Amino acid sequence: MYGKLYSACLYGIDGVLIEVEVDLASGIPQTQVVGLPDSAVREAVDRVRAAIKNCGFAFPLQRVTINLAPADLRKEGTAFDLAIALALLSASGQVTLPASGNLLIIGELALDGALRGVPGILPMVDLARKHGFKAVLVPSVSVPEALLLDGITVFGIGHLRELVPAHQRDQNRTEPVVLHSLDHLVQTRDRVPGGGPSQQPDIPFEDYLDVLGQRPIKRALTIAAAGMHNIVLIGPPGTGKTMLIRRLPGILPPLTPDESLEVTKIYSSAGKLKQQDGLITRRPFRSPHHTISGGGLIGGGSIPKPGEVSLAHRGVLFLDELPEFSRNVLEVLRQPLEERVVTISRSRAAFTFPAHFLLAGSLNPCPCGWFGSEFPQPSCTCSPFRIAQYRERISGPLLDRVDMQVEVPRPQRRQEDTKPLSTKEMREQVRRAEQIQLRRYQGLKISRNSELSGSLLRQYAQMSQGAARLLDASFEALGLSMRAYDRIVKLSRTIADLEGREDIREEQVAEAIQYRQLDRRQPDVSG
Repeated sequence: MYGKLYSACLYGIDGVLIEVEVDLASGIPQTQVVGLPDSAVREAVDRVRAAIKNCGFAFPLQRVTINLAPADLRKEGTAFDLAIALALLSASGQVTLPASGNLLIIGELALDGALRGVPGILPMVDLARKHGFKAVLVPSVSVPEALLLDGITVFGIGHLRELVPAHQRDQNRTEPVVLHSLDHLVQTRDRVPGGGPSQQPDIPFEDYLDVLGQRPIKRALTIAAAGMHNIVLIGPPGTGKTMLIRRLPGILPPLTPDESLEVTKIYSSAGKLKQQDGLITRRPFRSPHHTISGGGLIGGGSIPKPGEVSLAHRGVLFLDELPEFSRNVLEVLRQPLEERVVTISRSRAAFTFPAHFLLAGSLNPCPCGWFGSEFPQPSCTCSPFRIAQYRERISGPLLDRVDMQVEVPRPQRRQEDTKPLSTKEMREQVRRAEQIQLRRYQGLKISRNSELSGSLLRQYAQMSQGAARLLDASFEALGLSMRAYDRIVKLSRTIADLEGREDIREEQVAEAIQYRQLDRRQPDVSG
């Protein structure tokens, strides 16, 4: 006897269609799972056997072979439990499922037959929709997540017994349970409390009005948000570097519908999407601790999972006190900063994760934090060797990929702005610049100035003769790399957009150059 149903698993952040085949043959009773299963999949046999017996069915006392196809793709996780159980019941003639070829089945079984949720429901349901499946059967706890997508019917089940209508639950039955439909299960958006795709709760952002002074730094952060430019703030302790960056998400534009689905799928596959979260509409803000490993930052595992750079996709990755991170960990950022994706290779496959984020960092000028500070600040106690060691933790190639390197001075209460910039005002400036960029790059694969490169950079960031001469002179005087040169051009383009100008003039280039602090001034640590 033979039975086949369809399930899915995660491969990176995408769902992969899996055929669950069951063959029952005569011989010594034993069960074998083939198709490159991991330990969690092999243990599914024991979970399924107990669940079937505890729900009043009989586990086949035959030679059982369970094949998960394609056989050359490694399978992991517990998402196949329910499909294996129903395939066994179908092959043994105990249950007849309606239109099983149009149904994708996902869920983990408890020993008593209860259903538990699994990570990655959203990308797996999206896979079913793309492959033309009419419906999905998922655990009840996963129904709200599955309903975030339109165009497919969602059936929810909390227990294996619920699959059989009450009038057919006869412990002494001899005929198979024939299910003409699954209409007795939760299946429509209207029957889910709240109805419709839920949104994240509207939590107010912290306001830049709370930050004393620092108007030039707020201007720099506005530019960074408008063009999605990477930024590092440099200054002694207590100048508000962390406070300034933590308010950055408040001035970023909201996610577009496509970006929202993309980010939500990443969080779903990582198991970080809570039921009450709904569709993620606010840009992520990730701030990992400096003890994080390289795998934690970019992703890893036998079948790699997304790391912090992917969880920060379309949002902000904040690395507080950059030199405290391991240099090897920081170096893994070079590829995602340049290519906006992370590629992790394994013996059987290569996995690509999206990693288009705004990198925001902070650092002190030296280990004690007071190098270059003037009275009444404490004097620096670090030796030149210690300062050099401290700065070498951040490589030149990595800093070269940071568009803006801005010094944060100690705020003076007496010089406080009479009219400080608020988050609302900064967000409105960013919104206007964003609309200009979206119109300019309509039909292209880019949407922000920071993504310009090659011929597109020359086409959309044309400078006046005076601006070009100023940049060429700075290139020679500061010893800039070509990458730094291009990043100044991109910054100039964003500054011009904020000012509503189509052409780039000397004043925009001059402002962009001043945001390359580590290029134009390297403090002397020789003695």
